[in-house]
Amino acid sequence: MDEKSILKELADAVVACDPPRAKKAAETALSEGMDPVRAINEGLVVGMGVIGDNYAERKMYLPQVLVAAHSMYEGLDVLIPAIPKDESLTSKNALCGVVQGDVHDIGKNIVKTMLTAAGFLVHDAGKDVPPEEFKKMMLEDGSQVVCLSTLMTPTMDNMAATVKLIANSGYRDKVIVTIGGPPTTDAFAEEIGADHRDENAQQCVSYVNSKV
Repeated sequence: MDEKSILKELADAVVACDPPRAKKAAETALSEGMDPVRAINEGLVVGMGVIGDNYAERKMYLPQVLVAAHSMYEGLDVLIPAIPKDESLTSKNALCGVVQGDVHDIGKNIVKTMLTAAGFLVHDAGKDVPPEEFKKMMLEDGSQVVCLSTLMTPTMDNMAATVKLIANSGYRDKVIVTIGGPPTTDAFAEEIGADHRDENAQQCVSYVNSKV
């Protein structure tokens, strides 16, 4: 199987929302001696880019996006361990998490997937994350982007507290802070000092790509 065919199969497996197919394609890439970084960037990422475009244009729905994301990660699980330790997959670094008091992480997971597909190394803080933990991870990881998510109005105060803590960390001028979730608004983002409010995952990726 030539390299062009392997890359196409990796992309097609993601677009087809077929995790086993993506895993098999990744294994084929390695067995054929393909550079794993190339397989990721020119195969899996290309496929996830198609998914992102389709989702933004409302040609796909959330359940399909999640299965496509799972397909990409099945491939990544095979390819990432094969990357030589002195090679960097990406120089772009992002931190994503759901603020304290909220355990709804579907939106965060989509943003994580889309950022990964866009070439970011994404650190996942998880859900119900205290402001202090966001700050700690941001400083430890040297994050260029911090994405905060919440689905619930009562936890918006914790989002504000997190942004304030980041602002007082001495690191604020080095990081882009975006917020997202149904209760958030552009006015709220401006009020708490965030750089941007993301209407959806694709908008988040477009914004941070223009800034990093």
